[in-house]
Amino acid sequence: MTQDELKALVGQAALAEVVPGSVVGVGTGSTVNCFIDALATMRDRITGAISSSVKSTERLQALGIPVLDANEVESIPVYIDGADEIDHRGHMVKGGGAALTREKIIADLADRFVCIADASKLVDTLGRFPLPVEVIPMAAAQVARRFRRCYGGEATVREGVVTDNGNLILDVRGLTISDPPAMEAEVNQWPGVVTMGVFARHKASVCLLGTPEGVKTLRF
Repeated sequence: MTQDELKALVGQAALAEVVPGSVVGVGTGSTVNCFIDALATMRDRITGAISSSVKSTERLQALGIPVLDANEVESIPVYIDGADEIDHRGHMVKGGGAALTREKIIADLADRFVCIADASKLVDTLGRFPLPVEVIPMAAAQVARRFRRCYGGEATVREGVVTDNGNLILDVRGLTISDPPAMEAEVNQWPGVVTMGVFARHKASVCLLGTPEGVKTLRF
């Protein structure tokens, strides 16, 4: 199966995780687009969605799925999103689509995080994919220097990208993230960092992994 076919497979499988009558948290990215398309088949059985990006919001609305503001709800049963990497404990690297801050906000509202991904995203140790970090523009160089000093990583500004929040994305290469919770807690304290793309505090509860043999369910 092609990578696109695997994404469509897990997008369809994620419908089983949706609680009828509820508000669904919806992430961002090509795999999530497959889930959004599948979700349209049950739009009359959900209250609506909370979206992590403008692009996902536009896709949901075009398919007739109401999109709510996160401030309108206290909690949601499930948040469904992809990952750039996921390890065998459910820790993830996210932010390839530059929506990581809003993704963490929705993940914090959710009782469960369901990650949908193809098998290429499963890794033993996070860090192969460049780590996205959303930063206030005036702090970009300062944060980059600190990554080099503290972790030996080389951070560069993602050219031509401004987040939906009006900030920049640093992509940090050359990392081996052996302790995701500790790194997330540390970097999130650095002045100028809005948030960083390690999802350890809000790790996946379930991963629906697209493989050539079908969808494999990993529980953490």
